[in-house]
Amino acid sequence: MWIASLKQVLLMKAIEWWIRSLRIKIVMPSNFESGVLALWHRDLAACTAAFKDKNVHVLISQSADGEKFAKIAKALGYEVSRGSSSHGSLHIRHLLKTLHEERNVGMALDGPKGPAFEAKPGTLWLINKSNRPAWMLFPRYGAHIQLKSWDKSIIPFPFSKIVMNVDPIPSFKKKANSFH
Repeated sequence: MWIASLKQVLLMKAIEWWIRSLRIKIVMPSNFESGVLALWHRDLAACTAAFKDKNVHVLISQSADGEKFAKIAKALGYEVSRGSSSHGSLHIRHLLKTLHEERNVGMALDGPKGPAFEAKPGTLWLINKSNRPAWMLFPRYGAHIQLKSWDKSIIPFPFSKIVMNVDPIPSFKKKANSFH
């Protein structure tokens, strides 16, 4: 039993090390101010690396995988709230409070289960309710692989370069697919 726990701890530390190894250049607009940092689930690793240790508040699924990712996110300096697309309305309100404090929050627009590239209503509600700007994160990858998962996750190689473009989202009244 303790061997399984040790393996789990070592795996989590290895993932944290891998994320910290990524070389990120963030390209922000001159008018950047705190708001919602929106991403597609497939870009989770790159976006996590880009905003580590920057006091960002994130909502992470209550699933078993979410539990592992929440531990990694906390180790990387994120404030974490746990919620789900089916039971997350209370938790998303914690993010609203953070936005009113003029801090950044981060969310995967397409949630933990997809469908890929379709924005969930909770994210759209948060953007509209907060009156804070929304920023879409568009990573450009160096060396990487792309998985055949539902979200087509992109896994950057350790130490690879990523350019993270942060672009304003003028209005989320449009269909979310126009932002990918």
